[in-house]
Amino acid sequence: MASDRLSSIMNHLRPGGNTGVSAITQKNPDDVVITLALRTPLAKAFKGGLKDTEMDYVVYSLLKDLLSRSKLDPALIEDVCLGNVGDGKAAYLVRAASLAAGIPHTAGGSSVNRFCSSGLKAVQDIANQIQLGAIDIGVALGAEIMSGNGDRLPRPFNEEVLKNQEAADCMQPMGQTSENVGADFNITREMQDKYAAESFRRAEEAQKAGWFDDEITPITTKVKDPKTGEVKTVTLTKDEGIRYGTTAQALGKIRPAFPQFGNRTTGGNASQVTDGGAAVLLMRRSKAIELNQPILAKFCGATVAGVPPRIMGIGPTAAIPKLLSKFNLDKNDIDIYEINEAFASMAVYCLEKLGLDHAKVNPRGGAIALGHPLGATGARQICTILSEARRTKKKVLVTSMCIGTGQGMAGLFVNEQV
Repeated sequence: MASDRLSSIMNHLRPGGNTGVSAITQKNPDDVVITLALRTPLAKAFKGGLKDTEMDYVVYSLLKDLLSRSKLDPALIEDVCLGNVGDGKAAYLVRAASLAAGIPHTAGGSSVNRFCSSGLKAVQDIANQIQLGAIDIGVALGAEIMSGNGDRLPRPFNEEVLKNQEAADCMQPMGQTSENVGADFNITREMQDKYAAESFRRAEEAQKAGWFDDEITPITTKVKDPKTGEVKTVTLTKDEGIRYGTTAQALGKIRPAFPQFGNRTTGGNASQVTDGGAAVLLMRRSKAIELNQPILAKFCGATVAGVPPRIMGIGPTAAIPKLLSKFNLDKNDIDIYEINEAFASMAVYCLEKLGLDHAKVNPRGGAIALGHPLGATGARQICTILSEARRTKKKVLVTSMCIGTGQGMAGLFVNEQV
């Protein structure tokens, strides 16, 4: 049995080996599978429904609902990993929230930070442990309360570090990197506003049709009125950032957000500052079958690739081809892409550079319309893409995002809800 497992693992990890669509859709007892994926509604930071909510409560709520929906014995969970960017205490928070939610102290808890891809990084970390036989069942989460935390550095890098230009470029604000992409690759303001309007249109269509409902778990919390101080208990059920009726013409009237760097990026064609979280339950296929858990998707793998920090938004153009090459796949083999819309500048560039059919990319809109809670988006995208795949019966799925210090990350999944 040990030799069989080692052979299976090597087939997963060996580039150019047993690959291609027919190979990734094959089922093996040692596959890493997703049996549940859920997320909170995404709320506007500083003024939305989660502005007064602590991150440990968001994680606690997600884990409580995950255990309730899966009906899984909490004692079977062996590790919980939280992707987060802005809170240096995230490891404490996820451990305490796990215990409070009913996961016993026998399970581990940790946090990871790979900026905007932290949620996907958490999924990758749990999946790698399962794949290597270290655990059978684990939970990956992403969560961010941007109302209370920021990711800006408290001071510049050391002077020796700053002597390297690319190292110094890691200090550039994200808005500046968006303007760099627009200027370097001639992504005009009009192109960005047109893309952003389409993101809002798709998200509006999806919300009105109820397509987000099966991926969202309601969260009950307390909100304080900033004027009166009155505290109310509310239950959030829908994303707050979708602005119905948004047009490119209307977006074109918004003032540039970073005039010191350029005039193409605005509050209307960039991702929204957002609070929220997502959770993904992963286990070995044989364990899912044994426990009679529904198998939503197979996690095939994920990879990271670097790009110049000053144009960090182009990260998916490096990560997606690298991921596809490892599995001998062509871009046209992929049925749905979820690419994080950190800025319309980078989204437009990525579509053009990769030569992707826009109809396949972010069919329910993206972070421009929905919001971008930094550490959560990598996991949120998985919830959204699996829901869309279930609705449309699409099979091969890729999620990808850019990373602030000049990286891209991408993950590959096979929908099994067909």
